Amino acid sequence: MIEITKMDGRAILVNEALIETVEANPDTVIIMANGRKLIVQETISEIMKKCNERSDI
Repeated sequence: MIEITKMDGRAILVNEALIETVEANPDTVIIMANGRKLIVQETISEIMKKCNERSDI
């Protein structure tokens, strides 16, 4: 699980294995495997870094 910040400032945990795609237009949107969309404060690069750090464990 990675910690992500929603646009309203709330921190949530997301299972990185269920992330299907991440887009920026201009807000960053995480699209989950079930189709749910999360608009978050982090950039695509920050999300990618968090996922890569998590996969090293």
